[in-house]
Amino acid sequence: MDSIFSQLNVALRGPTGTPQSPTETITRLSDRLAQATQIGDRRSTVLTLKGLSRDWKAEVGERALPGLVDVLLNDAELDEEIGKAVLDTLYVLCNVNEEAESGRGQLHTHIPPQVNKELGFKHTDALLADERVTHKLFALLAHQSFYLRLGVLELLLILLHNRRQVVQGYFLKAPVGATSVIAVLEEQRDRLRDEALIMFQTLVHQSPDIQKVLAFEGAFERLFGIVRAEGGLEGGHVVHDALACVDALLRFNSSNQSYFRETMLPPMLPALLLFPPSLKVSEEVPQAFALQFWDTPQKPANASLIVGIIGMLVNSKGGSVEETRTFSRCLVELGLASNAPTFLKTQALRLLPPNLGIPLPSIVVTPYMPVPGTNDEEWDRLEPASALDALVELVLHGEYNGLFGERRAKDGMELRAAALGVIQNFVQRDEIREAIVRAMLPADGSNTPPPTTPLLHALTAPPHSPLDIAAVTSTHLSCLLFAHLLRYAPRTKTLARSIIPQPNFPNTQPGGEFFVPADGGAPPPPPPAPEEEEEEPESLLQTLSEHLSLAFLSKNRADTSDQEAREWDRLIVGYLTLLIQWLYDDPGSVRDFLQTGGLGMLVEPINQMADSDPVIPGLCALLLGICYEFNREPGEITRATIHPILTRLGIDTLIGRITHLRNDDRFKAIGPDTLVLPYPNQASALPGVPGGGSAAAAAAGDVKKETEAEIWFDWAFVDFWKSNYYTVVKGVAVDPNEAPPTASQNAETEMLVASLREVIQKQSDEIQDLKRRLNEFTASAAAVDVQRIAQLEDDLKSMRDAFEVADDRRKDVEKEQEDLLVLLDEMNLKRSRDKQRMREAGLAVSEDEDDGLDDDEE
Repeated sequence: MDSIFSQLNVALRGPTGTPQSPTETITRLSDRLAQATQIGDRRSTVLTLKGLSRDWKAEVGERALPGLVDVLLNDAELDEEIGKAVLDTLYVLCNVNEEAESGRGQLHTHIPPQVNKELGFKHTDALLADERVTHKLFALLAHQSFYLRLGVLELLLILLHNRRQVVQGYFLKAPVGATSVIAVLEEQRDRLRDEALIMFQTLVHQSPDIQKVLAFEGAFERLFGIVRAEGGLEGGHVVHDALACVDALLRFNSSNQSYFRETMLPPMLPALLLFPPSLKVSEEVPQAFALQFWDTPQKPANASLIVGIIGMLVNSKGGSVEETRTFSRCLVELGLASNAPTFLKTQALRLLPPNLGIPLPSIVVTPYMPVPGTNDEEWDRLEPASALDALVELVLHGEYNGLFGERRAKDGMELRAAALGVIQNFVQRDEIREAIVRAMLPADGSNTPPPTTPLLHALTAPPHSPLDIAAVTSTHLSCLLFAHLLRYAPRTKTLARSIIPQPNFPNTQPGGEFFVPADGGAPPPPPPAPEEEEEEPESLLQTLSEHLSLAFLSKNRADTSDQEAREWDRLIVGYLTLLIQWLYDDPGSVRDFLQTGGLGMLVEPINQMADSDPVIPGLCALLLGICYEFNREPGEITRATIHPILTRLGIDTLIGRITHLRNDDRFKAIGPDTLVLPYPNQASALPGVPGGGSAAAAAAGDVKKETEAEIWFDWAFVDFWKSNYYTVVKGVAVDPNEAPPTASQNAETEMLVASLREVIQKQSDEIQDLKRRLNEFTASAAAVDVQRIAQLEDDLKSMRDAFEVADDRRKDVEKEQEDLLVLLDEMNLKRSRDKQRMREAGLAVSEDEDDGLDDDEE
């Protein structure tokens, strides 16, 4: 070894023994690498180039890269040391991330980051110009050397990061690509297995063909084997990486999803969450699932991946009824009746399919409540309740019924918004809406009022000053929830006009009505009996109108702070959005609302200054326009009564107020999955808000201010506004005496709108299906094209080889024929000479022979 380095040292010096520049040194090393016949010489040269590549990346790549590629192809498999050295050198040359090299102890001293990035991509392109390099790397994954395989994985990860699609294309043609990748997943040494999992995720990214190949090679079984070996959910980052690989194989790949369902692995997903896969609907969920220890840092992240995979499968086509029922039940129980982290509950509820395999009222859940002061180590088991009731309570009061935690925390608001979305999907059918609203009415022929439901209780709770954040949020969300029951539902609106809410007494219990401990706790005392009144009971619509008027008055008091005024605005927005969706296209409800004096309270907010908050003036203008457009039934206040008010306010002003609403950030930010917005001001003087400075603020605990959030609108209202505001804008400019559309015209319009909506929905579904099929076809076609081109190239090469062989044979035959003709000519000449000699000797020559002689002479 000393002689090798001695010879190398001499080779690196000039003829006179003077030191050379790095460029000259690298040039001589490159020449030596190309000319060396001994593997030891090439090994020492590669090791020296490896050291120089850290600071002289451009020079080494420009002069030595071809020689390094030759060493990789010819020597790496034979000599472990030279193999690792060449892999490390190529890693440095192709790496575009200095931080990654810093982690390996390889720092650049003078290469700027942008230049380093450009050099990395340049060397990557040069290295991938020959597909044999990638094929060799995948073949080396089967080598027995630990360090050689580790170097291959690290280099493949860099190449995938730089030119993923090129490497993926070569992988599909590699002779041992899939088998070597699956084999390295079975590696028992942690470092190799961890690198293999990271490389696996990048390799299968956005490549359905690679996902299919690896799935059919047994990737699912190997990955779940890793999860089991590492302890399931309690495992660390290795379990997370393995589950991420499973997710990458299944997401957006219907073929792999179908194949996965044919294996025995789907029941393992809920089982990893400790949910029994074979649990019947009538059986109670075990406590081991509901109450778990979540203090392990990696466990919630691992569980989130499993929940994501379950949600993906339950929302895709091809699942059996039993699978859909099991997965849906698992998500419902996790979101409503477990001590899982809040974000995990939110994820579970959001992933519930729009059409559950089992109806929510038939699912019985058993909630648990943490015992105060036990650091979540003791829990009270509560009375069983239907999943629908639990969802309503969650929307109205928050996690654990609002007894613990900050009511404005972003995680908690996201959870309540997710529960609201589940209920919205559940009440899409008119018969379900009508059944829920009918439960708020007295029974037919009975004067006994029905029990007040939690939804009706929160909806009719009168606002009090100073405001309580929890009460405002509960009432606001109840307005959003009740609007889902009435939107585009004429029969449900008719039923809702008949609701007579009972007097709303304050709830002395801190929780909701069905949250009663199951361990023998005393039930809450019944509310005091209402005093008999001679006045006629108010309807729900009258109650909401009075509460809206009270909210306007309370907001405009002189001693109202900015923070409290914002909360009043949020409460007013809840009332207005509900009334807008209720009164739209419902003349009977418009008549009742106008008779309660609702017209007068809408005018003042519209007259506010143009630079003020546009939300409430815009909503009031829209509600006023609805009252004018749909005031089609006889009453004290007619269209002719309202028209002078519209004229005095100004038609253009009204239209401007309505359209200006869409420019507000709170309105523009709402999307199908975005309801919760960050709270702008962190300090608050309200009770129950951090920073309030009283015992209520101290009881709420120290919550990070950046996690505070609020809800103003939901996507259903935003979509409703976009679909119908133009009808109102057009209607406010119409003369009050103009004849309204006839019933037949209304019916025809409704049928046309319903038909168009159905057509649009159908076309939208078809477009989505076509997009999915196009993506699958494009991906498969690309792979087929690559494989077809490779096959054609192979066929062309075979034909060329066969042609060359046939051409060689033809040339051989022609040469043999020429030789035979020459031999025949020589034999004819010799025969002629022999006959001539016979004649000269006087020997008899036959005529045939003589003729033959003459012919020969001719």
